[in-house]
Parts: sequence; structure tokens; C-alpha cells
Amino acid sequence: MNRIDQIFSSNKKLISIYFTAGFPNINDTVPIIKKLQKAGVDLIEIGLPFSDPLADGPTIQESSTIALKNGMNTKLLFKQLKNIREEINIPLIIMGYFNPILQYGIESFCKQSKLIGIDGLIIPDLPVDVYHNKYQYIFENYDLYNIFLITPQTNKKRIKFIDKISKGFIYMVSNSSITGVKNSIENSQLQYFENISSLNLKTPQLIGFGISNSKTYKNAVKYSKGAIIGSAFIEFIKKEGINKIEKFINEIRS
Repeated sequence: MNRIDQIFSSNKKLISIYFTAGFPNINDTVPIIKKLQKAGVDLIEIGLPFSDPLADGPTIQESSTIALKNGMNTKLLFKQLKNIREEINIPLIIMGYFNPILQYGIESFCKQSKLIGIDGLIIPDLPVDVYHNKYQYIFENYDLYNIFLITPQTNKKRIKFIDKISKGFIYMVSNSSITGVKNSIENSQLQYFENISSLNLKTPQLIGFGISNSKTYKNAVKYSKGAIIGSAFIEFIKKEGINKIEKFINEIRS
């Protein structure tokens, strides 16, 4: 069974953390993963930095720029993660844009991901139709789940199609803007969450974009299986360093 399915079979509300590989320092990738697992995180999204991250806000853009300057790239990330499953047992997802994956080779990327124990991919700029028609069989051949995003602008027909072909979970973007830290959830977002809940989708959802503290986390998980935190975590390790990660996670769950 895919590790993503295993974690979603539990009754607990989940915390997924996104961070950019190679940030703040080039060799921080594996130490951050280890500290996140020790802190009780349920799922980790490892960001593959890209020079033109269209969906990302300034915090993640900056972390990507620094990671690239540090020397992070696809080959190095795979090298860093080569033995990750000797110590890490929670689900790991690589989140990145399609261009670097295409340059590496779709099947080669999937094969290498499988070899090192990656459970899924999130590729925000890979349209669901293109995936379904051209690449789905490759992902399935390597037991990799491709996680799709839905937004307040995604129409019901498309949401139903995404739900039909999805495995693992659906990444439910909480608002129409780029990623970033927000201190509260607006009424329009709550209405959107309720609308999605009313569709009774077969695939569980995690809510991301703007989840930054205990308040926004608790509001999000009322309408989903859990929440994804990215920008707030990156801001934290930028200021506090990676040795206080447990403090950040404890504050979210408090």
C-alpha cells in the first residue's frame, strides 16, 4: 500500500509541511526531513526549486532562489535522498514545476523517485487532462500518486473529473492568490470549503495556501482531512534555524 493511503486511513487530522530542498543551506534537506518526522509531522512535501515559480509567493520564491544559488538541482536532490528510507517512514512527496521534470525525463524522474521511496508528486503546472492522456500510465507503473490542485475557480465538472482520477488526496487551494502567510481565514474561504464538502468527493482533501498558525490550521481541518503549511514554515526556519522545528509544529497543534 502506498504510504499516503496508510496515513489517510487514520482518524487524526494531518499536518503536511512543505519546504524547499537546499534551503536555507544546501545540505539541510535530509536534516529537515528527519526533524519534521521527529516532531510528529504526518506528510512532507519536498520542494524542487525552479527559477520561475508562478504559483509561489515571495517567501517560497526567495527560498527557491537561495536554494538554486546554493547549487540545488534535480540530480543533487535525488542524491541527497538516496538512503532516506533507512530512517524515514512517513510519506514523502516531491513538489515541483513541470519544466525541470520534463528536462530530466518524465519516466526517468518517476523511476528515480520510486527507487528512493518517494510516494507522490505535486506538479502545479501540469494540467490534469495532459496528465491523464499522456503520463498517467507512467506514474501508475511506478506507484506514484500525482496530486492535483483545485481552487475556488475550479468548476464542479473539473473537480469531479479530478476526483475520479485522483489517488491519495486532493490539494485544496484555500484562495485564488499565490502562496503566502495569512493570519486568518476569510468568510469567502469558509464558504468555498463548505461547497467542496457538500460534493462528497471520494478523495480526501488537504487545505493549503495561507495556513500559518494554530488558528488557521484548526479552521482548515474542520473542512478537510488536514492542512499544508509552507511559507510560514520557511519563514520560521529562516529566522529560527532548523533546530527548533519541533517548537513550530507544537505551536500549530496547540
